Amino acid sequence: MTHAERCLVALSRRESIALLAGAQVGRAVFTERALPAIVPVTFAVQRDAVVMCTASDTRLAAAATHGVLAFEADAFDLSARTGWSVVVTGIAELVEDSIERARIRCVLQPWAPGVIDVFVRLPLTVVTGRRVLATGATKCTLTTGGTVPSDGLRLAGADEK
Repeated sequence: MTHAERCLVALSRRESIALLAGAQVGRAVFTERALPAIVPVTFAVQRDAVVMCTASDTRLAAAATHGVLAFEADAFDLSARTGWSVVVTGIAELVEDSIERARIRCVLQPWAPGVIDVFVRLPLTVVTGRRVLATGATKCTLTTGGTVPSDGLRLAGADEK
């Protein structure tokens, strides 16, 4: 597939959240010592937030104490060179309520071993997403108003929202 047979489209908030809800692993992004840091985490979308858990002695736990976090999840088809990416940005909240912690525990299956004692909630404050599609015989259209031409230089309609 050539570069011209694909297009980049911005996803609506609804489309972005639906894709996010179907993923299991993403990346938490935060600042550590004035530098960007990224850690992979298992997560779930629950009650208008991304929820994740970690151990109390981790960098994520330290950053999540009412800090600004970004969260990214994606999926790709490497052979078709298509895929999607969704980013959530907001102020992290530590979950202290035992009932809410139990709800999160029910939906998360952490991959990392160890004691999981910190539960983080990242409200879906700012949600952005984009998808690379194979155009084939169809024209790339966008529910939010624009596409990126095959040269990848500009996102039409990006100013609209």
